[in-house]
Amino acid sequence: MKITAATVYIVALPTRRHHSWASKMTAPIGRHAILRLRTDEGLEGWGEAPAGITWGGSAMRYYGESPETVRIVALDYLLPAVGGCDPREIAVVHARMDRAVKGHPYAKAMIDMASHDLAGRAMGVGVSTLLGGSHRRGIELAHSLGIMPIERCLEEAEQAVSEGALTIKCKTGLDPFRDVELVRRLRELVGPGIKIRVDGNEGYSHVAEAVRVTRAQEEYDIMLCEQPVAGAEGLAAVAQRIEAPVMADESAWTVEDIWELADLGAADYISCYVTKPGGLFRARQQAETARRLGMLCDIGGSIETGIGNAANLALGAAVENASLPSVCPVSGPEGSARPEIAGIYYTDDLISAPFRFEDGRVSVPEGPGLGVEVEVAKVEKYSVAEAVSLDLGEDG
Repeated sequence: MKITAATVYIVALPTRRHHSWASKMTAPIGRHAILRLRTDEGLEGWGEAPAGITWGGSAMRYYGESPETVRIVALDYLLPAVGGCDPREIAVVHARMDRAVKGHPYAKAMIDMASHDLAGRAMGVGVSTLLGGSHRRGIELAHSLGIMPIERCLEEAEQAVSEGALTIKCKTGLDPFRDVELVRRLRELVGPGIKIRVDGNEGYSHVAEAVRVTRAQEEYDIMLCEQPVAGAEGLAAVAQRIEAPVMADESAWTVEDIWELADLGAADYISCYVTKPGGLFRARQQAETARRLGMLCDIGGSIETGIGNAANLALGAAVENASLPSVCPVSGPEGSARPEIAGIYYTDDLISAPFRFEDGRVSVPEGPGLGVEVEVAKVEKYSVAEAVSLDLGEDG
């Protein structure tokens, strides 16, 4: 089986409400690059890059990508490099991509995801099987509130919990008073049985501020404090002065980052993405490194469509230490049976059937590959740029 053709789209899904965090206050969610990858045997696989131009590591370690840069890099460099490859030989696909382009993990993740989808479809197994097998059938949902006025946060959290969410994730980092008050009032509202986690997205200006805010939040039983400041060294300084476990996100892109975090004592947990390390293949390596170092992880993301979310769930099933509640949406098309609020960020999607949400968990889609069927008409409907196709031939 050989990769012979590809089409790249840029889509914008309709959102339920604006969703923001400290480093992404104005740009909307849901504007992503989508890849349709074809083989000489007539199979199709799908991939997604929820790239954000403001999303990267500290001190210019990793640069932001946009849907447009993903499209350029994929069409001009990465896809020609993997033309003729067997998508089941995922290590070869990555070796060719890495020779063609330094960095650009989101563009590589899109191709990796579509290759895994193709491989699973060709072999009749789910992506989690390709990654080593499933430790669980679903991921506990953490409903993310985004940065909103406190009253709106409380109203949304109350409904999300009533619909089955067991964890609430608070985006913080811009207003210390609000951040403490929100956690206090949330705890009063939801009681002791619902988990609350906070995520500053590097928003606090210095370590002392992050420590002061987190210590105040700890009075209301937060389960973890995610990336309050930039950089592994800053995280280590915070971790030494608070009680809550620290999770690294913007500081955890690669296997090498995980070793650095461990050496510095900077994080108990990491947020493991399909996209940050460059795809499922690399994410599996990163998560296994964390496991060996005694770190737990969640499955992080950027509010993907059903395509990317299916990859996130497959990774979460296959990673033994991915036991923490995660922002994995309850993806589904408009009008399908799903909650109104809990895990809902888009009013429509690109997939034909909704994900199952039961007992506070989003189930991994069943079926070969990613386990989802993509509605091409929906991809075309929500496209905001002309789709570009490549004939990759048999030899790349």
